[in-house]
Amino acid sequence: MPSPTLAETPTVAPERPAARATTRSGRKAIPFEQANRRLKWALLSPALGFVALMIIFPLVFTLNLSLTDAFGAVNANNTYIGLQNFIDALTDTRRFWPAVWRTVYFTVGAVLLQTVLGLALAMLMRKAFRGMEIVRTILMVPLLATPVAIGILWLLILDPTNGIANHLLGFVGIPPQEFLGSVSQSLPTLMLIDVWQWTPMMTILLLAGLSTLPEEPEEAALMDGANAWQRFRYIILPMLRTTLLTALVLRGVDALKTFDIIYATKGPGGGSAFEAETLNVYAYGLTFDYQEYGLASAVLVLFTIFIVAVVVLLRRRTGRTSA
Repeated sequence: MPSPTLAETPTVAPERPAARATTRSGRKAIPFEQANRRLKWALLSPALGFVALMIIFPLVFTLNLSLTDAFGAVNANNTYIGLQNFIDALTDTRRFWPAVWRTVYFTVGAVLLQTVLGLALAMLMRKAFRGMEIVRTILMVPLLATPVAIGILWLLILDPTNGIANHLLGFVGIPPQEFLGSVSQSLPTLMLIDVWQWTPMMTILLLAGLSTLPEEPEEAALMDGANAWQRFRYIILPMLRTTLLTALVLRGVDALKTFDIIYATKGPGGGSAFEAETLNVYAYGLTFDYQEYGLASAVLVLFTIFIVAVVVLLRRRTGRTSA
């Protein structure tokens, strides 16, 4: 039987040597993914440590201060009094609880108005139209100014004597209003100023959510004869619910912490009768006006717990809606 030729001889690929399980020094080799993960944490750890320190230290320091009778100076020899500052704050019906009510009233009213107006503007700008870029630029103007500058601007506009607002109201037969100078009108006026400043942010967030929605369900509803309100109520709004609740969480937490505009327009105490005093303004006054550092720290701790509770409730609501 003839022997096979060279072309007919099957070629066998040489076996590759097995990957080294150890390095030259004898230590076990680390897989690339694990080494890459360790390198990421090594590079991130200084920044993460700094951020954690900047968050944890103020919280621990404030909590420790809230358990003392600190007054007049933070570094003085303070005595631990337990939960007495918390008891004093929670039983204060003259300043603390009215400040809590004003904070809730301001936050809920402002955020609801911003959400309704922001959603309406987002729906109007959902489809391209002539001059849309100009409208978006104008819409961004309130977000470019600082809250203190906005407060001073509105002080001039709403001045009872020389402000342009009362002149415009006079053209339609409305008598002059006191606005920020009135005990009853101060908080609603501040709420409207906040709405003017932050409605563009809600518009941007909701417009981004609308841009990600699929068009097929709305087109199918249109083919079935649904009108604009029915398409919005039963198609667009359910699909936008997660984005809407996320925007509510972000803006709600930010509105709870509002301080600049209130202090710039009403001054210490939120006015002579504390008519615009929220928890932030109240804690600021206790700290820098009365130097009651222990009580002020207790108020801030309670305020932090309140904010965390609101965020947890809203996030749970968002999670149930997403599921």
